Amino acid sequence: MKISTKGRYGLTIMIELARNYGEGPIPLKSIAKDNDLSEHYLEQLASPLRNAGLIKSIRGAYGGYILPREPKEISAGDIIRVLEGPIALVEGIEDEEPAKQALWKRVTEAVREVLDTTTLEDLINHEKDTQQDGYMFYI
Repeated sequence: MKISTKGRYGLTIMIELARNYGEGPIPLKSIAKDNDLSEHYLEQLASPLRNAGLIKSIRGAYGGYILPREPKEISAGDIIRVLEGPIALVEGIEDEEPAKQALWKRVTEAVREVLDTTTLEDLINHEKDTQQDGYMFYI
């Protein structure tokens, strides 16, 4: 399974909304601008995310999108499944010999585990931790 731009950009939308959780709606236009992405493409991704209940649209002059749940309640796996489909790294493993089947199942399970246990909150906190770990050099 290869994560396409749908999954990557969808995750970008969700991280931006999580970063601003509780601060009101964020327009896709600002997410697109801040991340140098196509607003039209992000609109296409917002629809399945909204239909799955992962984002909520707010209409009006100050409208945009918000998360209907806390960032710690939404996993990367939730987002990837909505935009990319089921998480399966190798197709047709039924035809493989048992040892190979077992390997591909273990690898797929490991990827699912990482995606399902990594929340939007984790991603935001990792970003903050990475920024704080920077070195300061004085000359």
